[in-house]
This record gives sequence, C-alpha cells and structure tokens, in this order.
Amino acid sequence: MRTRFRVGLLGLLHESNTFLSTPTGYEQFASTDLTRGAAVAEHWRGRNHEIGGMLAGIEAEEDAETVPLYATYAVPSGTITSEAFERMLAEMFEELDKAGPLDGLLVGLHGATVSEAYPDADGEILERLRRRFPRPFPIVGTLDLHANVSRAMIDSSDALVAYRSNPHLDQRERGLEAAGILLRTLRGEIRPMQWLEQPPLLIAISKQHTGREPAALLYQDLATVLERPGVLSASVAMGFYYADVAEMGVSFWVVADGDAEIARREARWMAERAWVRRKELVGELPDAEEAVRMAVESPAKPVVLMDVGDNVGGGSPGDSTFLLEELLRRRVANFLVVLCDPEAVGRCVAAGVRGTVTVAVGAKADALHGRPQSVTGTVRTLSDGRFEETEVRHGGWKHNDQGVTAVLETAGRQTIVLTSRRMAPFSLQQILSLGVQPQTKDVIVVKGVIAPRAAYDPIAGWTILVDTGGVTADSPGLFRYARRRESLYPLELDAGYEAEG
Repeated sequence: MRTRFRVGLLGLLHESNTFLSTPTGYEQFASTDLTRGAAVAEHWRGRNHEIGGMLAGIEAEEDAETVPLYATYAVPSGTITSEAFERMLAEMFEELDKAGPLDGLLVGLHGATVSEAYPDADGEILERLRRRFPRPFPIVGTLDLHANVSRAMIDSSDALVAYRSNPHLDQRERGLEAAGILLRTLRGEIRPMQWLEQPPLLIAISKQHTGREPAALLYQDLATVLERPGVLSASVAMGFYYADVAEMGVSFWVVADGDAEIARREARWMAERAWVRRKELVGELPDAEEAVRMAVESPAKPVVLMDVGDNVGGGSPGDSTFLLEELLRRRVANFLVVLCDPEAVGRCVAAGVRGTVTVAVGAKADALHGRPQSVTGTVRTLSDGRFEETEVRHGGWKHNDQGVTAVLETAGRQTIVLTSRRMAPFSLQQILSLGVQPQTKDVIVVKGVIAPRAAYDPIAGWTILVDTGGVTADSPGLFRYARRRESLYPLELDAGYEAEG
C-alpha cells in the first residue's frame, strides 16, 4: 500500500502599501503572527482562514498528511525591508530542509506583497519554491482578492485560488479548494493549466463590495465560468493600487483540466465583460463635510461613516482626523471614533479611570491625515486591548490585540477610543470588549471601506463611504506611480484593451 502524500504547508501574507514612508521590518511579523513547524498546525487549525482551510482539507483525507512548515502575517503596512524578507525566506527554507521528502506544497500568499528588493515579492517566493521543487512537483496557492497578480506567480505555480468575497468571508473555503486541487493532482485525477488575463483597468476600492453591483456582476460571471466544462477553478483579483507595481490592477485567471485553451477562453470572457463595464467601476464619494451633513440629517441611526482615506486594512495609520474635525466643528453629539494614538493613551493612563484630561488626539503618524484635535473628556475605561472574535469576519482572525486602550468620553457623549496599536476594524468586539455599545451611537467613524461591513452592517442604519484624503484614498489619480503600466483606465480615459492570444 502506498504511503500517504506528504503535503508541505507554507504562508507569508502581507499587503504592502508602497506610499507609506515607514518600512515593515521583521519584528512586525514576529510580534503579530509567526509560527514554525508543528506550531503552524496547532495555531491555525479550525480558523476561518485559508491556512485553516488547507489544514482541514488535507487532514480529512486518509491518503495525505500535512507537513506544517512556516506561516507568518503582519498587519498591512509599508514595504517590507530586504533584511526582513530574506530572513523570513531563509527561515521558510530552513523548515523545508528539515521536512524530509514532500509530494506537494500548499502556499498561502497575499498577492500584493512588496519588498525593497522585489516589487513582486509573491512571485519571488513562488519562483524560489519552483527552483527548489521543479515540475512535475505540484505547487498550489491561495491569494487575497486584492492581489496584483504577476506572470511569475502564474508560471511558478500549478494553480492559484483567490478569495471570492469582499468582505473576505470565504477564506477557509478557498483553502479547502486549494487543498482539493492539490490532492486531485497528486492522485493523477487532474492536470491543472492556468491562463491569466489582465485588462488595463483599476477598480476603485469603494466599488469592490462583491455583494453589490457593479463588483457583484464580475463574480456572477465567475460563477458562470465555474459551471463550464473543463474548468477546475476561476478567480478575479480586483487589485491593490496602493502598491506601485507593474502588475497593479484587476486580474482574471482560470485553471482548466489539461486544456490551456479552455483556461484562455474563459479568462478572456470574464475580462472582456469587465472592460465593457469599466465606467461603472470608477469611484465617486462625498467628502467629509458632505458626509457629516448627510449623517446628521439621516433619520436612520447609527450612521456609519467609512473613512476610506484611513483604511487600516490597506496600510493606513488609523489616526486620521478629517472626519473627527468635521464632527467637532458641527458640534455633533453622541458619536464614536477609534484612533491609534499611543501618546494620548499614555495621557489617559496617567489620568486614570474617572479622571479628566484635555489631550490632542490623532494625526500624529504623518502630515497626510489631518491635524491633531483637542478634546476634553473623562476616562471611562482602560484596557489591555485584547479581545476575541468568534464570528466569521473579514481576515479570519480570532485573537486580537490593539494594545493598551483608553475610552474617553466628552460631555456631549462623544466617545473616542484610543488604541496603542493599529487595529483594522473587522470586529465589533473591538468596541464591545470595552463596554461601549456602538448600536446606541448616532454616528460611528470606521477606519475602512468594505471589509468592516461584515461586522457593522448588522447594526448600521446607513453606511456612507467618505472620500477622505490619505494613503488609502479612493481615487488612484491622487497617487504618483513610477512602476505601473503606461495605460490604465481610468488614469488614462483612452486606454484600450485587446485580450492576449
């Protein structure tokens, strides 16, 4: 009887915003999430994440076993330093050296990872793995829906599978799908072949909600392709235009069983249909002044104001004050805002619970996200900032740590949550764990775009995406690119598209 297939499991995930001046070092990965060897399985088993799905997919089969090797993640931030990238790759290959013979690899990547030396860091990882394991050794991976997909990624893997939901709620399912493709390949049941199609198109981040048109139409097309003969998998990656790379933009690719022509035809069909809809994929949002006016006048409460320009999930500092300044200027009562401001937290800690403090909050990370705002209030709560999310939420994270946290409340019931660490607002437990009931507020400022909606939609009376400035602004026209393709819609309105092949 044949011994079981030994499947190696790797992951290195980071969404790199190249417009941030502060690079991302090794410590940011090590202090956030880094496991090696057997600890990878112990850490990720059962989670709503692609790595958890990969584990489950292999462990459910009698003819396969998982060889957990290496997995790390850091909160979206600036370009990864060369030192950090090479150190993590060295650690990854150390685990491969110790693993013994393998039959295949499952690799969890983001697809918008950038290091100082490698703009296409994900492609570099896959190319190094392919050099180590030449074909026909199978390598199957997963990518984030916001991947900037490169030819190197496609050419160095047998199949890549991207999330199909934004907010990202299907990560575990995509890990299961990737595991299934790898196992079927190892058994000789299928022969995956990929084709990548990339029209010169940027999709505004504000238009990337897969449950709403126009993005929903792209995924309806994807669902149609999945039902066609010979198709093993199909993906749409809407791209990440806060990473200045040549591949920046939307990508369509199909994995077919032994027939490259099927993959080419179906990927091209999806891309051409998206190109026809390109005008619908351009963002148009109210500014801070207009959005606050709309919120004040709305009978439906609470109104959630999505601070698009300070989207922590896209790498922003989480301390923008454009919306806070407008709320204070209009003397709006009963609002809630979360700001990352370690200095202000320190002032609140010094004042103690029930102490009164006047402090300048926010806009301290850089000069791009407003001005510090002076507020006077009572310290209602001090916390270590740790909380747990048990529901299926964007990102798939269960244990969270936003650092020492203070809740400051003014006489006008203006609640300002101050954290010591940046935390993407993917969980209501970020607020509920502090004893604050967000559903009782009239206005809530949330530092995100689409991803937080899985948590906030159930309590929101109305959600408004706001065109605030910052390193995650909605309009790609606000950024200066050096590496992008010369012709990209809507940066060039006369951009043309003719499918390859």
